[in-house]
Amino acid sequence: MARMGDRGSDGGPDRRKLREKLDALPDAPGVYLYRNGRGEVLYVGKAKSLRSRVRSYFRPAARHAPRTERLVSEIADLEIVVVDTEMEAILLEANLIRHERPPYNVVLRDDKSFLYLKLSVKDEYPRATLVRRARVDGSLHVGPFLPAAAARRSLRVVQRHFQVATCGKVFDGKRRPCLYYHLDQCLAPCAGKTSPEEYGRAVREARWFLEGRHRELEKDLQSRMREASAAMEYERAARLRDTLAAVRGLAVRQHIVSVGLEEQDYFAHHREGERVALELFEMRAGNVRSRREFAFENLDFDPAGFYAAVLAQCYAEGPPPREVYVPHLPAGPALLERWLSERRGSAVRIRVPERGVKRRLLEVVRKNAALAFEGRFRAPHGHGVEASEALAEALGLEDPPFRIECFDVSELQGTDAFAAVVVWEGGKPSKSEYRAFAIRGAAGPDDCASIAEAVARRYRRQLAEDRKLPDLVLIDGGAGQLGAAARALAEVGLPALPVISLAKREEEIFVRGGSAPLRLDRGSPALQLAQRIRDEAHRFVLSRHRAKRARRTLRSVLLDVPGIGPATARILLREFGSADRALAADRGEIGRIAGRRAALRIEEWRSRRAPKDRGRGGRG
Repeated sequence: MARMGDRGSDGGPDRRKLREKLDALPDAPGVYLYRNGRGEVLYVGKAKSLRSRVRSYFRPAARHAPRTERLVSEIADLEIVVVDTEMEAILLEANLIRHERPPYNVVLRDDKSFLYLKLSVKDEYPRATLVRRARVDGSLHVGPFLPAAAARRSLRVVQRHFQVATCGKVFDGKRRPCLYYHLDQCLAPCAGKTSPEEYGRAVREARWFLEGRHRELEKDLQSRMREASAAMEYERAARLRDTLAAVRGLAVRQHIVSVGLEEQDYFAHHREGERVALELFEMRAGNVRSRREFAFENLDFDPAGFYAAVLAQCYAEGPPPREVYVPHLPAGPALLERWLSERRGSAVRIRVPERGVKRRLLEVVRKNAALAFEGRFRAPHGHGVEASEALAEALGLEDPPFRIECFDVSELQGTDAFAAVVVWEGGKPSKSEYRAFAIRGAAGPDDCASIAEAVARRYRRQLAEDRKLPDLVLIDGGAGQLGAAARALAEVGLPALPVISLAKREEEIFVRGGSAPLRLDRGSPALQLAQRIRDEAHRFVLSRHRAKRARRTLRSVLLDVPGIGPATARILLREFGSADRALAADRGEIGRIAGRRAALRIEEWRSRRAPKDRGRGGRG
């Protein structure tokens, strides 16, 4: 590897030295690397002729895109690698880009922000789990999923319909079966409740489902359902029927079938400005076997160069399919086809479909790229996958919290203490699971006691009814409220449940056992997620508190009038705006709004109260 160029005395590019070295470049194929003044790789490129390609960046009359202009202004050094053929240059460029990850290249990210569903098929009792990276370990990996909630939905389908274990327990047959076994959502190999043959069949069906092999799966389920029915095992037959219906319903959404789609890859993108989302559909045996999504920022988008870089990097590690479909031909398509054919060992074609089923499928891929763009670049930063991961990292949690429950307390002048809990799942509020509590045990205005009562009541009931528990409990308040919540969790048998509190004044996060609060940057996705959930809990508890006060006011005044019920009281409040105005209104006006009988009863009630008011010095 030859190294060219020196830095000036100020550490910036030394153009004189660089020009001398440029004159010595060979007229041969190879790869070049540009470095900045600190020696960091800025860009990796390939060339049929290193001399003409590299020199073109530095011609005085050259007109470059703004991004390339910035690149040229930062170049302080150059390295080259001379190779024998252009195809060797393609492979070397892809490997160097993947290793160096230079900022000015199109770099295919490794999807670390997205989840994969892993089925450990090599184990005696395989399990289904969610992982952040797909490793070559003999397991089946499906994904990546965007958003992450889609991965969790797929995991629940595997658990609910195929009863494959999703936990991390040791499968030694000596343990007590967990709740999922009793809910018929796990065969409980950990407790010895199944045989290797029965469990192996469940894993095989789950694998068929994940790989999109719905025809084989449906045929197997129908056969087993008939066998169960013939043996008069009607409960098992009904379960198989429900699983078959679920598979058919999901297959309608996931199954794309057409003659001629046996082994193909489809690429499409969605671009806005310097941001691009790329989608890849891998078609195998007529089905979408897997999808991959990539995101790029600060990109001077050139379709030909973009797809040349994408294809080179995508197939640098593994063989390509017979056909690759793209919306724009890459730069040097004939050369790329030769290289891909060598990688595969047989002919590979790169095509731009103009009509028919392939064009329609490419449009489907483009629409998915647009959805990926929305989720990646336009979804609120505070409650996406990155925010959950950032929160887990800040708190030292093993996994990003999928389900977060937040508590807040509201009271008015020491009375009507009210608590509420809001539920956040997969970065979104689950409003059907919001709950409110009228605080009964706290004496006087005591936020800590109110929080303790609400937390204890909430999770005592969740445990009693075998309902879902959160991955993280968030308390609106400081260290005192956090301590009260932690003691309440310990009392109900959940001492290990992660719990934190968020104080409003300085937006500090208090962690159980921490010596000092966490102070995250105001722009931190983790802090923004916690604030968003905390603010939603505050809004919800205030709305319920106001409703309670309104009901109390309604009962204490209008409903004290004999013969005035809730419906009439609501009509009067809606018309007059308050109970005092309604009770002081003219009899005719009340009669016009609520009827003559209501007006008469209010007048009689007023006449009975008038002597009492005069006796206390009130106006007559």
